[in-house]
Amino acid sequence: MAMLHLVNKSPYDTGNLNTASGIMKEGDRLLLIEDGVYGAMKNGKAASLLNGLKVSVLGPDLAARGISQDKLADGIDVIDYAGFVDLVEANDKTQSWL
Repeated sequence: MAMLHLVNKSPYDTGNLNTASGIMKEGDRLLLIEDGVYGAMKNGKAASLLNGLKVSVLGPDLAARGISQDKLADGIDVIDYAGFVDLVEANDKTQSWL
């Protein structure tokens, strides 16, 4: 059963991204929202946690923080709110890491 993991806190404030990425199984997906989008920055301390994972970020949250897509680590998908809904529907369960 595939799970969507939602991380909304910066990896510079909590260990939520580290925990979520560490327990993800094959087929799971990670979505970074709100301040969690800071974890998708290339050359950031959290970028190495994302290697080999299916990761998306919410585009409006990037824009709200002034982060352009060229600042993201390779392989990160940028989605809109409709894409967020699609991810929720496509996965059997959703885990929010608050």
